[in-house]
Amino acid sequence: MEYSQISHNLYAFSFSPVKNKLFLLGIMFLLWVYMLYSCVGYCAPMPSLVVDNNRGKETGMGSVVGKRTENNGRADLMSRLLPIPPWVDIESDYDEPSVRTSSRDLLNKEIDAYRGVEDWGEMRGEGQRAPEPGAMSSFSNDLGSKKLPQAIIIGVKKGGTRALLEFLRVHPDIRAVGAEPHFFDRNYENGLEWYRELMPKTLEGQITMEKTPSYFVTREAPARISAMSRDTKLIVVVRDPITRAISDYTQTLSKNPDIPTFESLAFKNRTTGLIDTSWSAIQIGIYAKHLDNWLQYFPMGQILFVSGERLISDPAGELGRVQDFLGLKRIITDKHFYFNQTKGFPCLKKAEGSSKPHCLGKTKGRTHPNIHPEVVQRLRDFYRPFNMKFYQMTGHNFGWD
Repeated sequence: MEYSQISHNLYAFSFSPVKNKLFLLGIMFLLWVYMLYSCVGYCAPMPSLVVDNNRGKETGMGSVVGKRTENNGRADLMSRLLPIPPWVDIESDYDEPSVRTSSRDLLNKEIDAYRGVEDWGEMRGEGQRAPEPGAMSSFSNDLGSKKLPQAIIIGVKKGGTRALLEFLRVHPDIRAVGAEPHFFDRNYENGLEWYRELMPKTLEGQITMEKTPSYFVTREAPARISAMSRDTKLIVVVRDPITRAISDYTQTLSKNPDIPTFESLAFKNRTTGLIDTSWSAIQIGIYAKHLDNWLQYFPMGQILFVSGERLISDPAGELGRVQDFLGLKRIITDKHFYFNQTKGFPCLKKAEGSSKPHCLGKTKGRTHPNIHPEVVQRLRDFYRPFNMKFYQMTGHNFGWD
């Protein structure tokens, strides 16, 4: 009788509702640990396999041969999830012609001293974000692969390229490198593999992008990009060439207050009104001349021209055109922007990887110096025939005259 009572108690204890729940939870926990372990072992090598396949296809493009990098085996999962340090943003400068007056030699030296670092605010992190990725987003990026860009913002300097890139990065199907690679103008000898390694990882269906405004005025850039891929989509942000030139000068002036006046640099002879087209601030704005070089390698249908003025007055409208051009769903709309009255520019309500509003750094939207109306009018007369030709070439009147 005593033995029967003990057996009954043990049976009741073993199959009580509490024990049943604990038993089931234990099984579920072991299954979860097993699945996580399996995922770590199976998924970790996937990126290297995808990258190797792409490398085999793309390193043979044209005459450009990148340096192959060896696959060093499976990286530890936790080390792959660590965020990459943010790039220092490097903006572009146009290479000046060699023939100079003494004042332009001085200006060139000053520009070269600052060449490659246009915005110290962006260098400090004010002009571009470096959000800390969450574990899930990092794990997702780890499953992607680095690809050569399918779309490039090639120009123009001081046209609004940084704003366009920051706006586009809100789109979930666009992944862009923050810094300017300057591959097709300054670092071409490093090879395509070096260039690819600068790019962020993308998943299937995502577009890899970069922006380097100096490409538009670099003579060798069209042939080099075409050698990489003839299907590359090109985006050019343009604005009134006079406003662009003054903005270019203002940027240099902010870094070196001792440079000559805008008027003395713009004219070879102020009395005769002869414009000095050797000055890069003037030459960049002759858009028709530079576009003619690109059309030798790319059809007009692969080049989209974005209005720098409309990018300020109607950012959602211009971003809609860009998304259509890239074959993407129109996700970036009016709801993503608000107008900052202080800066005079549209800002993002929520930037990529952040829940906070984001405006471009304080180096954007500098106050321009006052230029005499006569100087502006002479420049207007100078640019008019070039603008008209540019309108005809693009089939769009930007209304600068």
